[in-house]
Amino acid sequence: MTKQAQRPNICDYEGSDYRQRFWEGKGRDYEDRVERIALRRLLPGHGRRLLEVGAGFGRLTNEYEGYDQVILLDYSLSQLQYAQEQLGRDPRYVYVAADAYHLPFRAGVFDGATMIRVLHHFADVPAVLGQIRRVLSPGASFVLEHANKRNLKAMLRYALGKQPWSPYTLEPVEFVELNFDFHPQYIREVLDGVGFTIGERLAVSYFRLDALKERVSADVLVKLDTALQGSGLLYSPSIFMLCKAAGDGASALDASTIFACPETGGELIREGDTLYSPGAGQRWAIRDGIYDFKAALD
Repeated sequence: MTKQAQRPNICDYEGSDYRQRFWEGKGRDYEDRVERIALRRLLPGHGRRLLEVGAGFGRLTNEYEGYDQVILLDYSLSQLQYAQEQLGRDPRYVYVAADAYHLPFRAGVFDGATMIRVLHHFADVPAVLGQIRRVLSPGASFVLEHANKRNLKAMLRYALGKQPWSPYTLEPVEFVELNFDFHPQYIREVLDGVGFTIGERLAVSYFRLDALKERVSADVLVKLDTALQGSGLLYSPSIFMLCKAAGDGASALDASTIFACPETGGELIREGDTLYSPGAGQRWAIRDGIYDFKAALD
């Protein structure tokens, strides 16, 4: 975890074995499949340029084949390096290591964005969602997933006195450091406040229980989950939602460069394997094809 002056703490997966420890061979085929189904139901199949916030090792990146360009953004350089090894160096993929509180992009350069299994690591939700809205063109689609505070397990535990926090209050709950659950209404209010309109919402991963997954096949659970996703019963551990960038802000989809200084929002000048900001007097490295905005060079 890294702390910058006067900035929220950041959850950093640098050097983490998250891919092997959490996904590969860990019995999460059901979760992966239902998340892909929800994503396909919500995200438009085609577009110009998509920003994948918290792309990690690229688990879901192959779902964006209909987009001309996909920008994989993550705070962990090592996760992006693995994604690059798997996806290759096709210019269609752009790899960016950066702090999502200070996105290094011009306003209005994306017509699509996703943020899945990521928001729960952010202490300042309005700030990060406001940044995503800034870089989207008007009418752009944003698929957001958030951990649901008002889920059935939490409701039962609270009723039995086994959980001190209420699943019904709007404020986020931090159950482990930099791991938050959010009430659906809280997320709606934040999205509205930063300039999004909210469309369809899907309840996902109702059957995220090891004991159940050991006894029922993934195929059956996926079918049941798919049937429940559009029920409107938002009591699952995970909620997917389609948001649209509201307002009449400028579109920069035809811009010659997508990048801007993360400190000032001003121009960046390419100088060899660095990007230089005249306004900030700072320089950031391009490391083996990955744009590294985690920290400015000395």
